[in-house]
Order: sequence, then C-alpha cells, then structure tokens
Amino acid sequence: MTHVSERSGAGTSPTGAGGDRQPWTAGAGRQARKRSASYADAGVSIEAGDRAVELLKSKVRQTRRPEVLGDLGGFAGLFRLDTAKYKNPILASSTDGVGTKLVIAQQMDIHDTVGIDLVAMVVDDLVACGAEPLFLLDYIATGEVVPDKVAEIGAGIADGCRYAGCALLGGETAEHPGVLRPDEYDISATGVGVVEESEILSPERVEVGDVVIAMRSSGLHSNGYSLVRHVLLGAGRMRLDVVIDDFGRQRTLGEELLTPTKIYAQDCLKLIAEAEVRALAHVTGGGIPGNLVRILPENVDAVVNRSTWRPQPVFDLVQSKGRIEDSEMEATFNMGVGMFAIVSAEDADRALATLTGRGVEAWQAGEIIEGSGNVQMIGQHTRG
Repeated sequence: MTHVSERSGAGTSPTGAGGDRQPWTAGAGRQARKRSASYADAGVSIEAGDRAVELLKSKVRQTRRPEVLGDLGGFAGLFRLDTAKYKNPILASSTDGVGTKLVIAQQMDIHDTVGIDLVAMVVDDLVACGAEPLFLLDYIATGEVVPDKVAEIGAGIADGCRYAGCALLGGETAEHPGVLRPDEYDISATGVGVVEESEILSPERVEVGDVVIAMRSSGLHSNGYSLVRHVLLGAGRMRLDVVIDDFGRQRTLGEELLTPTKIYAQDCLKLIAEAEVRALAHVTGGGIPGNLVRILPENVDAVVNRSTWRPQPVFDLVQSKGRIEDSEMEATFNMGVGMFAIVSAEDADRALATLTGRGVEAWQAGEIIEGSGNVQMIGQHTRG
C-alpha cells in the first residue's frame, strides 16, 4: 500500500442500533445551517490516508529489489525487467484476496497477519508454474482509514513480500464510507512473476513413475473460513478467546484461526534449481483433489496416501463440531498440505533433502501411475 485514493460511496451506513445498516446520506450529522460541504463531511479523510502511507514507507522499502525504479508516491510502480537473464521471458500474473478470514481479524482486532495470507495466496500461485515472483500491487478498501490499522495491514503485506522475495511495488487504499462500516475492510493483491519459457511447469512434464511430495501447511491457510465460522462460531457457539488444549502452547481459537498462511515461493524456486521438478500444485479452495488434478495429464493418475501424514488438530475440531463428511473436508480444506511437488523418482531424495534443509516439513505422499487424469486418495490419516 503506497498510494491512497479515498473514494466516498453511495449506499448504506451503520448508523442504526446494533450495527444495522440504515439509509446513508451525505452530510448526515452536520450542522443544519452549514452552507458548504467538504470531503470530510462525506466521511473521507485525505489526511488520515496520507498518515497511513507515511507509517508504511519504511516497511515497503524493505521489500525493494534492484529492479525497482523510483520511490513511493508515483502514479505507477516501475520495474526494470532483466531481459538479459532470459532467452524467452514469460510474464506470469495472479490476483487473489483473503476471503472471510478477515472477519476473524476484525473481530480480534489483529491486523498484522492477514497481509501475509494475501501475499501467500498470490505468489504461491505464481511459483506453481515455475515463475519467480517479481512484484506485487495491493488494494485495501475500508469504511474508515485509521492510519495505525492500515499500517498494520500494510506491514503484514510487506512482511509477506520479503518472505516471498518480491517487491511491494505499489498499491491503493480506498475509503468507502456508507458502503463499509468504519471497522470493516477488504484486501486484494495482484502479483507478477517471470519464468523462462522452456522452464514453465505444466502437466505435460508429468510422467508415470514420478513421486508426489507433500509440503506441510501451517493450518487452515486462507480457504474455507465461511464454513469454519459457521460451524465453530455460529452453530458451535465457540468464543475466539477460548484456549484449546489440542492446539498446544496455550493457543486460543482465534490465534489458531489467524495463523498466517505458509509462503512456499522461495522454497519452491530453490527446489526447482536443485531437482527435476515436473509440476507444483498450490492447495487452496478445492482441497487436495481439486488442486492436484489441475497438474495431471489425461494419461496418468496421482495416488496420494493419507496415512503418510496427520492433519493439524484444527481440522479435527472443525470436522467434529460441524459433523462434516470426509469428502466435504477434503473438497474444502488443505488438510495439512499446502503445496505438492511432482518430481522424478531419481530426484525424490534430493528434493526432500532440499526442502528439509530449508526448514520445510516435507514427505513422499504418493506416486504417479497410469490412469485418466484423476487423483486417487487412499488410506486413512493417523489420529491421536
């Protein structure tokens, strides 16, 4: 977030009791005899936006790469692509948000982690095709710009960019009074990466006999939170501040639900450099079967053995509280695996050693066999 463009909105405003939205009119609450109007009267503070940018500048500069031109505050971010590094450079792009995980952050008044989730959703899609993330542009929409809060959100985005090795090149913060409540916000981002054309990862590279390597997730990541909130906070009537013994370290439910998404981008780039990687699958909405199938050619199947790992306790909690079927859990959540790599059998040990050396918990979860482009989930997860 490096630029602010405050926009007032027509619609509704939370002026009713209990947060109910009531019809919104510009200038509501002003003195009756005031003859001139200002942007502030409409609920927009340019000064607050400028203050938020100032608070963020040092964090954003920590994401700077040598290719970045200029400083913050321009109308566009500039990035010099090193064309000498590639024979046939291909640009890759991805855009995403964080979804209703933001509701948990707003309820707990903790805002410095969801930016990491946002970056993860974007850059790990980029690296799935073999691309190195170069830069990211963010967008924050809020009912009221509170500089410290916006700075917390932006600081998380900057942290995520540092972990991913990409520059936070620019962004936008929009103030939407009358559309969002003062404490509400939504965030999204678009990232751009580059990959040599001959090195693009794709299903065509996957062969019978390849090995499926799983990389452990940090938890729920940023998918399925509408279901999580429904079964835990709605029907389950659980409190975010309750301590769950199974989570360990005296962690509350809210702390577990706000665990930042694991960013795999740099780990996967190192893996690509060290081993024969055929394809990568970022496990997001759709779960393991729904994402792994996207990198399979039509003549093979991926066999994934659930017995090779145990999902984190939060998945057991969600399933038991919601009485959710196994198939629904697997179609919604990552179930403990955030990224899959398909590698040649000859390089499987090297791949595992590379990931382990980088602190990534990884294991051989299955293999590629002859088939028709499907994912076969076999075995049962270990429990207890």
